[in-house]
Amino acid sequence: MRAPATESAAAGAAEPAGELWLPTDFQEVDVESLQMMQPRSVGVEHVGLFALTELGLIDTLNDLGVNGVLRASLIGNLIGRMGRPGSERATWNWLQQHSALGELIDVDFMAMSHMSLYRASDVLMKHREVIEARVFSRLQTLFDLEETVTLYDLTNTYFEGEAMGNQKAKHGRSKEKRADCPWVTLGLVLGGSGFVRRSQTFVGNVSETGTLAGMLAGLAAPAGALVIMDAGIGTEANVAWLVEHGYRYLVVRRGGTRQFDETRAVTIETAAEEPRPLQKEISEDGKELCLYCHSPSRQRKEEAMLEQSSRCFEAGLQQIKDGLQKSRCEKRRDKLLERVGRLQQKSLGASQHYTVDLVTDDSGKIVTAITWQKARVDGTMATHPGVYCLRTNELAWGEERLWRTYTMLTELESVFRSLKSELGLRPVYHQKEDRSDGHLFITVLAYQCVQFLRVKLKVAGIKDGWATLRETLSVQRRVTASFRQRDGRTLNVRKATVAEPELMAIYRALGINPAPGGTRKLVA
Repeated sequence: MRAPATESAAAGAAEPAGELWLPTDFQEVDVESLQMMQPRSVGVEHVGLFALTELGLIDTLNDLGVNGVLRASLIGNLIGRMGRPGSERATWNWLQQHSALGELIDVDFMAMSHMSLYRASDVLMKHREVIEARVFSRLQTLFDLEETVTLYDLTNTYFEGEAMGNQKAKHGRSKEKRADCPWVTLGLVLGGSGFVRRSQTFVGNVSETGTLAGMLAGLAAPAGALVIMDAGIGTEANVAWLVEHGYRYLVVRRGGTRQFDETRAVTIETAAEEPRPLQKEISEDGKELCLYCHSPSRQRKEEAMLEQSSRCFEAGLQQIKDGLQKSRCEKRRDKLLERVGRLQQKSLGASQHYTVDLVTDDSGKIVTAITWQKARVDGTMATHPGVYCLRTNELAWGEERLWRTYTMLTELESVFRSLKSELGLRPVYHQKEDRSDGHLFITVLAYQCVQFLRVKLKVAGIKDGWATLRETLSVQRRVTASFRQRDGRTLNVRKATVAEPELMAIYRALGINPAPGGTRKLVA
């Protein structure tokens, strides 16, 4: 309904959340003629627009000269990713059939082609670096962020289809058991606050170790910023690069001997109220600190893993032994050595704790018996289950500060979970490189908006994840109530449903109007 409207006080963007004063307007109507029409979701759209405005995204698009149709399409892409994650075509359908976003920004999405959303994605990629930098700068201002910590990690997403037109689409190892699909990799640099500083897409089979320098170079991170990475990226080469360029680092050590001395450990308590003993050691050259951490829950997991792997390894050896009693069984030493080697490869490290001996006849070629003995190797998971080591060149910090700083990396893991499960990062349906990159960047910007909202709400004690918040927001609708008047004309009143208590709490925490879109009246 796009007729000239009579706006109530509810339409004012600056109106504080809470009870609204509404002007009186009495009409004589036939109650039995009431019809409720055109229900459209408005809650996610309302807070999404608030986030886009606060982050300066809409002003940035204006400054970049993005015209009205493309600007509306970009807003639709971003809020669609927040409200109904999916492809751009799915977003276009949602904007036309299910969302009241068009009413809030005075745009008729019904008259807009789905190609507008694709073209908007192209415009977004054209200005990617400017937009990303401005958004993060705005976040620093809003929350007075001191960005001395940088988190870096990679994730990936798969394509539906072969993506023949995308040079970055490559087959690689798939944790989701989708090795049949090509993949593309997304790298993120985050500040300690959990907001994205930089994003970049890489080929699907990229080596984690080769991406760090390219992502941090030119980032203008503060002098001496602390970079936190997992073991996959924390190679010796990357650590050396960080030191050379004046960064501090805090990473999980790759390999090495495990050790732990309870008498020299400091015990802290995790957020889950689990004790966490920590023991630090300074390297002989005094340039690096190793923090050995013992996790009881990790110990239980590793003990169970080692026990299962050991059982499987011994069962394989026993099968070989039983086979030696059969007359037709292959008993050549070289063949049995191959079988033992395959067992060792599959043992997940359990085989290092076994000494296996193949007893042969006088020729030395035919095996007559197989024996094995188990002896735990010191400094391994078997003797120090649950122990892992963090390494850093930050020598002045204490054990607790180092450990709690490293746990910020779990925030990055939660970001990836949000991107994938809540914001539709995967799968990618585009077959061209620029369009698939645009899909990923739209998801990253949608995450920035979601994280902004969550940080604001957390201050007010609302700590729900985005999936829960979205469910609460989705209850509110804009609907048209249609009545027949005594004089035969029809009175149409369009407005949002009253915000329910949980939704009202969100609006109050954000300080925004609980009646998005105001009231529109039309007599026809």
